[in-house]
Amino acid sequence: MTEPTEQRSDGDDRPLMSAAVIDRFGGVEELTVRRIPVPDVGGDDVLIRVEVAGIGSWDAVEREGAYDGLFGVPTTFPYLLGWEAAGHVAAVGRNVDRFSVGDRVYAATTPVPRGGAYAEFTVVAAEHVAPLPDRLTFESAGPMAWDALTALSGLDVLGLKPGDTLMVFGASGGIGHLAVQLARHQGLRVLAVASGDDGVDLARRLGAEVVVDGRREDVTAAASALAPDGLDAALVTVGGEATERALRAVKASGRIAWPNGVNPLPSTAPGARIIHYDGDRSRSGFERLNTIVETSDIAAHIHAIYSLDDIRSAHLALRDHYVGKLALRVAPDGEATRS
Repeated sequence: MTEPTEQRSDGDDRPLMSAAVIDRFGGVEELTVRRIPVPDVGGDDVLIRVEVAGIGSWDAVEREGAYDGLFGVPTTFPYLLGWEAAGHVAAVGRNVDRFSVGDRVYAATTPVPRGGAYAEFTVVAAEHVAPLPDRLTFESAGPMAWDALTALSGLDVLGLKPGDTLMVFGASGGIGHLAVQLARHQGLRVLAVASGDDGVDLARRLGAEVVVDGRREDVTAAASALAPDGLDAALVTVGGEATERALRAVKASGRIAWPNGVNPLPSTAPGARIIHYDGDRSRSGFERLNTIVETSDIAAHIHAIYSLDDIRSAHLALRDHYVGKLALRVAPDGEATRS
Protein backbone atom coordinates (compact mmCIF):
# COMPACT_ATOMS: atom_id res chain seq x y z
CA MET A 1 0.00 0.00 0.00
CA THR A 2 1.10 3.57 -0.46
CA GLU A 3 2.66 5.71 2.21
CA PRO A 4 1.53 9.35 2.52
CA THR A 5 4.03 12.07 1.90
CA GLU A 6 1.79 14.99 2.83
CA GLN A 7 1.50 16.28 6.38
CA ARG A 8 -2.10 15.67 7.42
CA SER A 9 -3.83 18.27 9.55
CA ASP A 10 -7.22 16.58 9.84
CA GLY A 11 -6.21 13.75 12.18
CA ASP A 12 -6.71 11.11 9.47
CA ASP A 13 -3.54 9.01 9.21
CA ARG A 14 -4.68 6.88 6.26
CA PRO A 15 -2.41 6.80 3.18
CA LEU A 16 -3.38 9.09 0.35
CA MET A 17 -4.03 8.33 -3.30
CA SER A 18 -4.76 10.29 -6.46
CA ALA A 19 -8.38 10.18 -7.59
CA ALA A 20 -10.82 11.96 -9.89
CA VAL A 21 -13.68 13.17 -7.69
CA ILE A 22 -16.66 15.48 -7.67
CA ASP A 23 -17.66 17.70 -4.75
CA ARG A 24 -21.17 18.26 -6.08
CA PHE A 25 -23.28 16.87 -8.87
CA GLY A 26 -23.11 18.62 -12.23
CA GLY A 27 -21.20 18.84 -15.49
CA VAL A 28 -17.73 17.71 -16.48
CA GLU A 29 -16.26 20.82 -14.85
CA GLU A 30 -17.04 19.27 -11.46
CA LEU A 31 -14.44 16.53 -12.02
CA THR A 32 -11.13 17.28 -10.33
CA VAL A 33 -8.05 15.18 -9.59
CA ARG A 34 -6.66 15.44 -6.09
CA ARG A 35 -5.42 13.43 -3.11
CA ILE A 36 -7.91 11.58 -0.93
CA PRO A 37 -7.52 8.77 1.64
CA VAL A 38 -7.12 5.18 0.44
CA PRO A 39 -10.39 3.39 1.31
CA ASP A 40 -10.59 1.13 4.35
CA VAL A 41 -10.63 -2.62 3.75
CA GLY A 42 -13.40 -4.58 5.45
CA GLY A 43 -13.28 -8.25 6.35
CA ASP A 44 -14.91 -9.38 3.09
CA ASP A 45 -13.18 -6.87 0.83
CA VAL A 46 -10.40 -6.76 -1.72
CA LEU A 47 -8.33 -3.60 -2.17
CA ILE A 48 -7.36 -3.27 -5.84
CA ARG A 49 -4.46 -1.17 -7.08
CA VAL A 50 -6.16 0.07 -10.23
CA GLU A 51 -4.35 -0.10 -13.54
CA VAL A 52 -7.27 0.62 -15.88
CA ALA A 53 -10.89 1.51 -15.11
CA GLY A 54 -13.91 1.53 -17.37
CA ILE A 55 -15.76 4.70 -18.31
CA GLY A 56 -19.44 3.96 -18.87
CA SER A 57 -22.30 6.06 -20.20
CA TRP A 58 -23.88 5.68 -16.76
CA ASP A 59 -20.94 7.56 -15.22
CA ALA A 60 -22.16 10.81 -16.76
CA VAL A 61 -25.69 10.14 -15.50
CA GLU A 62 -24.34 9.50 -12.02
CA ARG A 63 -22.09 12.56 -12.16
CA GLU A 64 -25.16 14.70 -12.83
CA GLY A 65 -26.91 13.32 -9.73
CA ALA A 66 -29.54 11.04 -11.27
CA TYR A 67 -28.61 8.20 -8.89
CA ASP A 68 -28.63 10.36 -5.77
CA GLY A 69 -30.24 8.23 -3.03
CA LEU A 70 -31.16 5.49 -5.48
CA PHE A 71 -29.12 2.86 -3.65
CA GLY A 72 -30.57 3.70 -0.24
CA VAL A 73 -27.38 5.35 0.95
CA PRO A 74 -26.99 9.07 1.72
CA THR A 75 -24.75 10.88 -0.75
CA THR A 76 -21.39 11.98 0.64
CA PHE A 77 -18.67 14.04 -0.98
CA PRO A 78 -16.05 13.84 -2.32
CA TYR A 79 -17.85 11.41 -4.62
CA LEU A 80 -15.86 8.85 -6.60
CA LEU A 81 -17.21 7.38 -9.86
CA GLY A 82 -16.20 4.17 -11.63
CA TRP A 83 -18.06 0.84 -11.73
CA GLU A 84 -15.41 -1.48 -13.18
CA ALA A 85 -11.65 -1.89 -13.08
CA ALA A 86 -8.68 -4.18 -13.51
CA GLY A 87 -5.46 -4.21 -11.53
CA HIS A 88 -3.46 -5.98 -8.82
CA VAL A 89 -4.62 -7.00 -5.37
CA ALA A 90 -3.09 -4.62 -2.82
CA ALA A 91 -4.71 -6.05 0.33
CA VAL A 92 -7.44 -8.48 1.37
CA GLY A 93 -9.85 -8.60 4.28
CA ARG A 94 -9.50 -11.15 7.06
CA ASN A 95 -12.30 -13.34 5.63
CA VAL A 96 -10.95 -13.44 2.07
CA ASP A 97 -8.92 -16.49 1.09
CA ARG A 98 -9.46 -16.60 -2.69
CA PHE A 99 -7.01 -13.81 -3.47
CA SER A 100 -3.46 -12.87 -2.50
CA VAL A 101 -1.55 -9.64 -2.72
CA GLY A 102 -0.21 -9.22 -6.24
CA ASP A 103 -2.93 -11.26 -8.01
CA ARG A 104 -4.20 -9.87 -11.32
CA VAL A 105 -7.95 -9.26 -10.99
CA TYR A 106 -10.89 -7.39 -12.45
CA ALA A 107 -14.11 -6.30 -10.83
CA ALA A 108 -17.57 -4.86 -11.36
CA THR A 109 -19.67 -3.21 -8.68
CA THR A 110 -21.63 -0.05 -7.98
CA PRO A 111 -19.41 2.56 -6.31
CA VAL A 112 -21.97 3.60 -3.70
CA PRO A 113 -21.32 3.91 -0.78
CA ARG A 114 -17.54 3.46 -0.62
CA GLY A 115 -16.34 4.99 -3.85
CA GLY A 116 -15.48 3.76 -7.31
CA ALA A 117 -12.52 3.06 -9.54
CA TYR A 118 -11.48 6.52 -10.76
CA ALA A 119 -8.58 6.25 -8.33
CA GLU A 120 -5.26 4.55 -7.64
CA PHE A 121 -7.03 2.18 -5.26
CA THR A 122 -10.59 0.90 -5.05
CA VAL A 123 -12.16 -1.41 -2.48
CA VAL A 124 -14.62 -4.04 -3.70
CA ALA A 125 -16.43 -6.89 -1.96
CA ALA A 126 -14.64 -10.12 -2.88
CA GLU A 127 -17.92 -11.47 -4.30
CA HIS A 128 -17.58 -9.00 -7.18
CA VAL A 129 -13.91 -9.63 -7.95
CA ALA A 130 -12.50 -12.31 -10.26
CA PRO A 131 -9.08 -13.53 -11.37
CA LEU A 132 -8.04 -11.91 -14.62
CA PRO A 133 -7.70 -14.51 -17.40
CA ASP A 134 -4.12 -14.72 -18.65
CA ARG A 135 -4.96 -13.72 -22.19
CA LEU A 136 -6.62 -10.42 -21.17
CA THR A 137 -4.62 -7.25 -20.68
CA PHE A 138 -5.54 -4.62 -18.11
CA GLU A 139 -6.52 -2.36 -21.01
CA SER A 140 -9.06 -4.83 -22.38
CA ALA A 141 -10.34 -6.05 -19.00
CA GLY A 142 -10.68 -2.80 -17.08
CA PRO A 143 -13.71 -1.60 -19.10
CA MET A 144 -15.14 -5.07 -19.75
CA ALA A 145 -16.68 -6.70 -16.70
CA TRP A 146 -19.85 -4.67 -16.13
CA ASP A 147 -21.05 -4.83 -19.74
CA ALA A 148 -19.94 -8.40 -20.36
CA LEU A 149 -21.81 -9.68 -17.31
CA THR A 150 -24.88 -7.67 -18.33
CA ALA A 151 -24.76 -9.14 -21.83
CA LEU A 152 -24.27 -12.68 -20.52
CA SER A 153 -27.19 -12.34 -18.09
CA GLY A 154 -29.36 -11.08 -20.94
CA LEU A 155 -28.63 -14.19 -22.97
CA ASP A 156 -29.40 -16.29 -19.90
CA VAL A 157 -32.91 -14.86 -19.50
CA LEU A 158 -33.59 -15.41 -23.20
CA GLY A 159 -32.77 -19.12 -22.95
CA LEU A 160 -31.91 -19.58 -26.64
CA LYS A 161 -30.43 -22.64 -28.32
CA PRO A 162 -27.85 -22.90 -31.12
CA GLY A 163 -29.31 -21.83 -34.44
CA ASP A 164 -31.90 -19.46 -32.93
CA THR A 165 -32.05 -15.90 -34.23
CA LEU A 166 -31.21 -12.92 -32.03
CA MET A 167 -31.30 -9.21 -32.74
CA VAL A 168 -28.81 -7.15 -30.73
CA PHE A 169 -30.01 -3.56 -30.83
CA GLY A 170 -27.12 -1.21 -30.10
CA ALA A 171 -24.59 -3.79 -31.24
CA SER A 172 -21.65 -1.38 -31.47
CA GLY A 173 -22.01 -0.10 -27.89
CA GLY A 174 -20.55 -1.39 -24.65
CA ILE A 175 -23.08 -4.10 -23.83
CA GLY A 176 -24.01 -4.71 -27.44
CA HIS A 177 -20.61 -5.52 -28.93
CA LEU A 178 -19.95 -8.00 -26.13
CA ALA A 179 -23.43 -9.50 -26.55
CA VAL A 180 -22.68 -10.13 -30.24
CA GLN A 181 -19.55 -12.07 -29.30
CA LEU A 182 -21.22 -14.06 -26.52
CA ALA A 183 -24.18 -14.88 -28.77
CA ARG A 184 -21.91 -16.16 -31.52
CA HIS A 185 -20.08 -18.24 -28.91
CA GLN A 186 -23.46 -19.87 -28.12
CA GLY A 187 -24.05 -20.63 -31.78
CA LEU A 188 -26.81 -18.07 -32.30
CA ARG A 189 -27.56 -16.33 -35.60
CA VAL A 190 -27.13 -12.64 -34.91
CA LEU A 191 -28.72 -9.62 -36.54
CA ALA A 192 -26.68 -6.69 -35.28
CA VAL A 193 -28.19 -3.22 -35.35
CA ALA A 194 -25.23 -0.87 -35.04
CA SER A 195 -24.55 2.85 -35.46
CA GLY A 196 -22.33 4.44 -38.10
CA ASP A 197 -19.90 2.89 -40.56
CA ASP A 198 -17.42 2.13 -37.78
CA GLY A 199 -20.13 0.44 -35.72
CA VAL A 200 -21.27 -1.66 -38.65
CA ASP A 201 -17.68 -2.67 -39.35
CA LEU A 202 -17.09 -3.63 -35.71
CA ALA A 203 -20.24 -5.77 -35.48
CA ARG A 204 -19.37 -7.52 -38.72
CA ARG A 205 -15.82 -8.25 -37.54
CA LEU A 206 -17.22 -9.67 -34.30
CA GLY A 207 -19.18 -12.29 -36.21
CA ALA A 208 -22.72 -11.03 -36.66
CA GLU A 209 -24.42 -12.79 -39.57
CA VAL A 210 -26.33 -9.68 -40.67
CA VAL A 211 -25.40 -6.10 -39.78
CA VAL A 212 -27.43 -2.96 -40.44
CA ASP A 213 -26.99 0.68 -39.55
CA GLY A 214 -30.03 1.41 -37.43
CA ARG A 215 -30.00 5.09 -38.40
CA ARG A 216 -29.97 4.60 -42.16
CA GLU A 217 -31.16 1.11 -43.06
CA ASP A 218 -34.40 -0.86 -42.85
CA VAL A 219 -34.05 -3.06 -39.77
CA THR A 220 -37.40 -4.77 -40.32
CA ALA A 221 -36.45 -5.81 -43.85
CA ALA A 222 -33.12 -7.20 -42.66
CA ALA A 223 -34.87 -9.13 -39.87
CA SER A 224 -37.42 -10.56 -42.30
CA ALA A 225 -34.65 -11.74 -44.62
CA LEU A 226 -32.86 -13.50 -41.75
CA ALA A 227 -35.98 -14.92 -40.08
CA PRO A 228 -39.10 -14.82 -42.31
CA ASP A 229 -41.27 -16.15 -39.47
CA GLY A 230 -39.93 -13.62 -36.99
CA LEU A 231 -36.87 -13.38 -34.80
CA ASP A 232 -36.65 -15.64 -31.78
CA ALA A 233 -35.38 -12.91 -29.47
CA ALA A 234 -33.79 -9.50 -29.04
CA LEU A 235 -31.37 -7.95 -26.59
CA VAL A 236 -31.85 -4.19 -26.26
CA THR A 237 -29.11 -1.81 -25.15
CA VAL A 238 -30.71 1.49 -26.19
CA GLY A 239 -34.34 2.59 -26.15
CA GLY A 240 -36.35 4.92 -28.34
CA GLU A 241 -38.70 4.97 -31.30
CA ALA A 242 -36.29 3.13 -33.59
CA THR A 243 -35.97 0.37 -31.02
CA GLU A 244 -39.74 -0.01 -30.71
CA ARG A 245 -40.13 -0.29 -34.48
CA ALA A 246 -37.37 -2.89 -34.71
CA LEU A 247 -38.86 -5.02 -31.92
CA ARG A 248 -41.91 -5.70 -34.10
CA ALA A 249 -39.66 -8.14 -35.95
CA VAL A 250 -39.58 -10.44 -32.90
CA LYS A 251 -42.23 -13.17 -33.10
CA ALA A 252 -45.06 -13.03 -30.56
CA SER A 253 -43.75 -16.17 -28.87
CA GLY A 254 -40.27 -14.68 -28.62
CA ARG A 255 -38.58 -12.80 -25.78
CA ILE A 256 -36.86 -9.45 -25.39
CA ALA A 257 -34.08 -8.92 -22.83
CA TRP A 258 -34.04 -5.33 -21.56
CA PRO A 259 -31.37 -4.42 -18.97
CA ASN A 260 -32.56 -2.22 -16.12
CA GLY A 261 -31.29 1.30 -16.71
CA VAL A 262 -31.70 1.25 -20.49
CA ASN A 263 -33.95 4.18 -21.37
CA PRO A 264 -36.35 5.32 -22.58
CA LEU A 265 -38.66 2.44 -21.83
CA PRO A 266 -41.09 1.46 -24.62
CA SER A 267 -44.22 3.59 -24.88
CA THR A 268 -46.15 0.73 -26.48
CA ALA A 269 -45.69 -2.94 -25.67
CA PRO A 270 -44.33 -5.09 -28.51
CA GLY A 271 -45.92 -8.41 -29.32
CA ALA A 272 -43.14 -10.36 -27.60
CA ARG A 273 -42.57 -10.48 -23.86
CA ILE A 274 -40.07 -7.99 -22.39
CA ILE A 275 -37.88 -9.29 -19.56
CA HIS A 276 -36.23 -6.57 -17.48
CA TYR A 277 -33.14 -7.76 -15.66
CA ASP A 278 -29.88 -6.89 -13.91
CA GLY A 279 -26.49 -8.34 -14.73
CA ASP A 280 -25.22 -11.11 -12.46
CA ARG A 281 -22.07 -9.72 -10.87
CA SER A 282 -21.69 -12.51 -8.33
CA ARG A 283 -18.75 -14.87 -8.02
CA SER A 284 -20.65 -17.52 -10.03
CA GLY A 285 -21.44 -14.98 -12.77
CA PHE A 286 -17.77 -14.08 -13.05
CA GLU A 287 -16.75 -17.75 -13.08
CA ARG A 288 -19.07 -18.41 -16.02
CA LEU A 289 -17.71 -15.40 -17.87
CA ASN A 290 -14.11 -16.43 -17.23
CA THR A 291 -14.79 -19.93 -18.55
CA ILE A 292 -16.01 -18.40 -21.80
CA VAL A 293 -13.17 -15.87 -22.01
CA GLU A 294 -10.54 -18.54 -21.43
CA THR A 295 -11.88 -20.73 -24.25
CA SER A 296 -12.61 -18.05 -26.86
CA ASP A 297 -11.32 -14.79 -28.31
CA ILE A 298 -14.01 -12.64 -26.68
CA ALA A 299 -12.71 -9.27 -25.54
CA ALA A 300 -13.80 -5.67 -25.16
CA HIS A 301 -13.14 -3.29 -28.03
CA ILE A 302 -11.49 -0.18 -26.60
CA HIS A 303 -12.22 2.97 -28.56
CA ALA A 304 -9.92 5.25 -26.57
CA ILE A 305 -7.86 5.29 -23.37
CA TYR A 306 -7.61 8.45 -21.26
CA SER A 307 -5.28 9.36 -18.41
CA LEU A 308 -6.58 10.25 -14.97
CA ASP A 309 -5.56 13.87 -15.50
CA ASP A 310 -7.65 13.94 -18.68
CA ILE A 311 -10.85 12.72 -17.03
CA ARG A 312 -12.87 15.74 -18.18
CA SER A 313 -12.03 14.99 -21.82
CA ALA A 314 -13.09 11.40 -21.24
CA HIS A 315 -16.50 12.50 -19.99
CA LEU A 316 -16.88 14.91 -22.88
CA ALA A 317 -16.21 11.97 -25.21
CA LEU A 318 -19.23 10.17 -23.72
CA ARG A 319 -21.37 12.73 -25.57
CA ASP A 320 -19.83 11.88 -28.94
CA HIS A 321 -20.20 8.90 -31.23
CA TYR A 322 -17.85 6.05 -30.38
CA VAL A 323 -17.88 2.26 -30.59
CA GLY A 324 -17.08 -0.25 -27.87
CA LYS A 325 -15.82 1.17 -24.59
CA LEU A 326 -13.82 4.08 -23.22
CA ALA A 327 -11.06 3.37 -20.69
CA LEU A 328 -9.25 5.29 -17.97
CA ARG A 329 -5.59 4.48 -17.39
CA VAL A 330 -4.96 5.21 -13.74
CA ALA A 331 -1.44 3.75 -13.51
CA PRO A 332 0.92 5.49 -15.95
CA ASP A 333 2.86 3.11 -18.19
CA GLY A 334 1.20 0.13 -16.56
CA GLU A 335 2.63 0.83 -13.11
CA ALA A 336 0.47 2.27 -10.35
CA THR A 337 1.42 5.68 -9.03
CA ARG A 338 2.75 5.66 -5.47
CA SER A 339 2.28 8.42 -2.92
